[in-house]
Amino acid sequence: MKIFSESHKTVFVVDHCPYMAESCRQHVEFDMLVKNRTQGIIPLAPISKSLWTCSVESSMEYCRIMYDIFPFRKLVNFIVSDSGAHVLNSWAQEDQNLQELMAALAAVGPPNPRADPECCSILHGLVAAVETLCKITEYQHEARTLLMENAERVGNRGRIICITNAKSDSHVRMLEDCVQETIHEHNKLAANSDHLMQIQRCELVLIHTYPVGEDSLVSDRPKKELSPVLTSEVHSVRAGRHLATKLNILVQQHFDLASTTITNIPMKEEQHANTSANYDVELLHHKDAHVDFLKSGDTHLGGSSREGPFKETITLKWCTPRTNNIELHYCTGAYRISPVDVNSRPSSCLTNFLLNDPRYKIDGSLEIPLERAKDQLEKHTRYWPMIISQTTIFNMQAVVPLASVIVKESLTEEDVLNCQKTIYNLVDMERKNDPLPISTVGTRGKGPKRDEQYRIMWNELETLVRAHINNSEKHQRVLECLMACRSKPPEEEERKKRGRKREDKEDKSEKAVKDYEQEKSWQDSERLKGILERGKEELAETEIIKDSPDSPEPPNKKPLVEIDETPPVEKSKGPVSLLSLWSNRINTANSRKHQEFAGRLNSVNNRAELYQHLKEENGMETTENGKGSRQ
Repeated sequence: MKIFSESHKTVFVVDHCPYMAESCRQHVEFDMLVKNRTQGIIPLAPISKSLWTCSVESSMEYCRIMYDIFPFRKLVNFIVSDSGAHVLNSWAQEDQNLQELMAALAAVGPPNPRADPECCSILHGLVAAVETLCKITEYQHEARTLLMENAERVGNRGRIICITNAKSDSHVRMLEDCVQETIHEHNKLAANSDHLMQIQRCELVLIHTYPVGEDSLVSDRPKKELSPVLTSEVHSVRAGRHLATKLNILVQQHFDLASTTITNIPMKEEQHANTSANYDVELLHHKDAHVDFLKSGDTHLGGSSREGPFKETITLKWCTPRTNNIELHYCTGAYRISPVDVNSRPSSCLTNFLLNDPRYKIDGSLEIPLERAKDQLEKHTRYWPMIISQTTIFNMQAVVPLASVIVKESLTEEDVLNCQKTIYNLVDMERKNDPLPISTVGTRGKGPKRDEQYRIMWNELETLVRAHINNSEKHQRVLECLMACRSKPPEEEERKKRGRKREDKEDKSEKAVKDYEQEKSWQDSERLKGILERGKEELAETEIIKDSPDSPEPPNKKPLVEIDETPPVEKSKGPVSLLSLWSNRINTANSRKHQEFAGRLNSVNNRAELYQHLKEENGMETTENGKGSRQ
């Protein structure tokens, strides 16, 4: 069930009968010029306010504090009762301000002391108050509209604060009975109406005010339940500042407020510009601001507040803020505040200082900061990649102008223009085929092609813009620009196809080169392997022939020279193959393993003359081919 608490609706009923024109008998010194008074001038007599004036001022302070801390969803209806009920405003949000109430009260004017008391009664106002509570507020209507068939689940609760001058306790009980009976009758009417709501709970706060110095004819009584729908409490308060203090305490009870006093605030004296004094300023705010203090056990309780010994306040010592922002403490919460004594000079100075100093962000026209923070968080995280490798646009500096403004609730013409420029810049980047910061984590190879990279980028950008399309009409214009740029003309598509074909050809040629190099390398290795095996076999056969005593001389071989006499290998003008390197190495190693043939060593031009000893014995000359001839 969606419950609207009693604080959602507050109805003030202020007595406007002739007896409210009586003086409160609390004197206010009007002539303050005590010093340097000219001789012979009679001082002005002190003045005093009427019960009506005290009641209006106190109720206005109640409303001021409520409006300061709860500018929305907490509503006040003001009724003046004399010979009839005069409703001064409605539940509409535009009527919820002090200016409207003050103007309406000024039009009513003070009560007429010469009017007939028998024709005036506070009962008119109480009946009108019950009728007003049955009326639906804008917030209740919105909640009922959302629930549709379950509209009866929306609760209706309220509070009536009646300020009057009662005659006795029996008179107070008569007023309570009147309110209870009126609620019963109006709930019957509301049950058969679509424009009214039954009252499920009502708090009646009766405040009996009387002049200072007189005895009260009405007794105080704590909250008491008169019926399942109605509770009542009675406060007997002297007029003047005592009534203002009572309303101040009640507003804190009704709206769960707490008090914080800023102490030792240095301020310059008006009379002495070169001197300064320390002042204290008490502020009211929601009690949640003290949660952290209470949890830590260090409550900084400074005793009673200015309202009396029955109300505690937490004291904070003033510390002049420094210009170095690094030394400022972090923020744990933000709460709206309202000064207790709004018209005092210390309160005025502190309020102006907080409003004008750039280090403090206080705006009286904003909603509750926590709700605004949640709303901002929701807007900024409608599209929010969890890890940086899952996004492209948030890694691109070129997208920042669009991404930073698209999350706004409303866009200006300049914002739309900047978004369009960003989209055009991305189109130009795609035309130039500029690379994108695409993550290749978990992929093999070079990653997606350039055309695929831009397709991913455009899809992600469209997702971001569509997440905020319902914010305003200008967001729709940004999406339309994006979609128009994504739809390529035919010549652009043809150019993309040619680019893709060219990339495919390049990839195929690169693959063919790699395959050829791998094949060639394999063939060289196989050829080298065969040469090495044949070399080993020849070496083995050579060893066998050399070791045999009956083996003939080995056939004529090309002369091999010693390592030291090996001519330097001419450097090849081109690249040397692996086979050539390995063959040179094998030949060099083989030359070290056998003794060179003596004939080859003594040969001339690689030709050796055989059987030279026969020439000496037979006197024959040996020809070049080895055949002899006689002399």
